[in-house]
Parts: sequence; structure tokens; C-alpha cells
Amino acid sequence: MQLSDTHQEIRQTTRRFAEDVIRPQAEALDRDETFPGEIYKQMGKLGLFGITTPAELGGAGLDVVAYALVMEELSRGYSSVADQCGLYELIGTLLSVHGTPEQQTKWLKRLLSAELRPAYCITEADAGTDVSGIKTTAERTPSGWRLNGSKLWIHNAPVADVGFVLARTDKAAGKRGMSIFIVPFDRPGVSRGLKEHKMGQRASQVGALHFENVELPADALLGAEGRGFQIMMGALDKGRVGIAALAVGIAQAGLEAALDYAGTRKQFGQRIADFQGLQWMLADMAKDITAARLLVHQAASALDTGRSATIYCSMAKCFAGDMAVAQTANAVQIFGGSGYIRGFEVERLYRDAKITQIYEGTNQIQRSIIARELLANGVPA
Repeated sequence: MQLSDTHQEIRQTTRRFAEDVIRPQAEALDRDETFPGEIYKQMGKLGLFGITTPAELGGAGLDVVAYALVMEELSRGYSSVADQCGLYELIGTLLSVHGTPEQQTKWLKRLLSAELRPAYCITEADAGTDVSGIKTTAERTPSGWRLNGSKLWIHNAPVADVGFVLARTDKAAGKRGMSIFIVPFDRPGVSRGLKEHKMGQRASQVGALHFENVELPADALLGAEGRGFQIMMGALDKGRVGIAALAVGIAQAGLEAALDYAGTRKQFGQRIADFQGLQWMLADMAKDITAARLLVHQAASALDTGRSATIYCSMAKCFAGDMAVAQTANAVQIFGGSGYIRGFEVERLYRDAKITQIYEGTNQIQRSIIARELLANGVPA
């Protein structure tokens, strides 16, 4: 698709920031599993959080194509940082679409400026892909709500200031009995579990959260009672576009590193780039990355124009995630033994790519969604 001048500008701005600020720190952030709070504050000042949130609410007021471009360019620098951008985009969407004016005033600008750190709290020990299995509950009290339960593998849990927590408000109503609550983490009864140590995207903090008789006011409810599952599902398509773009950025960084190495590394008296077998690997990387990027832009454009986008978003996420894992593996192969050593960028990229096949719905689930859409609506035009 043809990018507008605004799209080109936001892409160039993000690319410069990724190259100048993020990429030089990526190795240390991965090694030390450091939360890059200062980077996020700079991103907040640049308007790189809440890309599609209306400007009057503190966001950038742009479209989903712009969001995809930002996610790809940030991920070329370091995908953990892009992952945080995706989280803020989700929270910005929830509050701008479903929040009351009072909730928006209280939370949005402080979140999108990175003054506050959010967590999106859905996953539990028995409720990962199957969200309907959550056991966390919120019961009405004379003054509001009482929250009980635990969440697992929650992004930002070790460092977050406020959580958006999915809980059951009607145990008998199934998916229609879930609601979302805004929970400040300084409230009595909120505690954090151990920080997890992950295979990849190691600067992205993940851990457990526990809620024991947490008293919440009535206005902690986000959106209508019983609509939590539908609200969450409504944000998934955009979330999948973001993860797909992030995967493209990881693979793009791998291709650039492989091209540079192949052009300088010599074996048997010539550059390894001169061997046909390696040239074909580079060609496969380039064509698959380009195909994934086009799928991402198609899905983002469908969301922007109000068309039915679910099949495109699932296609983009599934294809880009699988592509990123396969093509960062090729980047490691091109580097040979060096690619298997910590400290080489392609080794980190290979580890970072794997999660893109898992979160925002596993790629097996994406295939089921694609098949369901095909059977219901036929082959998309």
C-alpha cells in the first residue's frame, strides 16, 4: 500500500529513535533484564504511546497503519520496547473507547506519558488461551467491589502502578459474567509474585499478581458490568496487528545483520555472500519479510476502513510469527558458530522471535480463527 506523508514521517521519527536510543542499549537490557523506564519516558514525550488514542485524550490521534509502522520500527531496535508500546496501545484503546470521562481524565494522560506503568491482567494458571476459565472474582459490596484471585505471566506485573483486571462478576453467566476493573496496585490486598526469567524479550517484565479482598470503589468498573469478555475480544484484532508488526521488525533486524555479515565474512577465499546457497537464504528472508509486512498493512488498513478485519489480523499474526522464527533461525545459520553465542544480535533476535507465535493467541488458535472465518464468510477478496 502507498504510505501517506504522515505515515512516512512517523516511521522515520520512530526509526531514528530506535537506531539512536534503543538499539545501542538492547544487548545490555537483554543481559540484565532491565526495565528501560527512561526510554519509555522519552517515548511518551515523542507521542509513541497511544498511537490511535485521540489527541484530545493524550494520544497521537493516528490510525492503525501508523501503529503498525511504529511497532515494526521499535522492534528493529529491540522488541521488548515495542512490546511495551503494544501494551500502552491496548490500554489507550480500552480507556478511550470504554472509559468514563472521569476515568479518562484520571488515567489516560498519565499513562500515555509513561508517568504511570500499566498491566493488563487476564491470564491465570487455568486460563491462558481459554479466557473463559478465569477464576478471579469481583463481588459487589455496599461501597463498590471486592476483588479476589491471582493472575499469571502478566506483562509489567513486577513494576506496574495500575492494573486492568478481568474478573468474574456473575459466576453463572459464563463469558457474559466477566467485567474489567481498574486497580491501583497500592491498594491493600494487592501483592506481586516472583518476576519470571524468560527465554526472550527479557527486558519486558513478567510476573504474577495476587488480589486478596481488595476493596474497590464503584467507579473502578471499566465499561458495562458483564461486558469484560466482549471488550477484551474487541481489542484483540488490533493487538494481533501489533504483534505481527513486531515480528516483522525482529526479522528485518535479522536480515540486516545477516546481509552485513555475509558481505564481510570470508571463507575459502571469498565472501560467503558469493555462495549461491547463502544467497538463496537471504532471498527467502527478504521475500517472506516483505510478504508479512504486506499482510500487516492489509490488516491494519481493514481496521482503519471499518471492514471486517478478523481474518486478516489472524493471517498477519500467524504468518509473521512463523516467519520471524524461521528467518531469525536463518540469520543464526548465516552467522554460523558466532550466531549461537550470546552478545551477537542474531542470537537475541532468535530468542525474541519465539514468543510471537504464542501471545495474543497462539498460532494454532489463529489457524482455527482463519478456518472459522473462511467457512462462515468464504474466501476474502
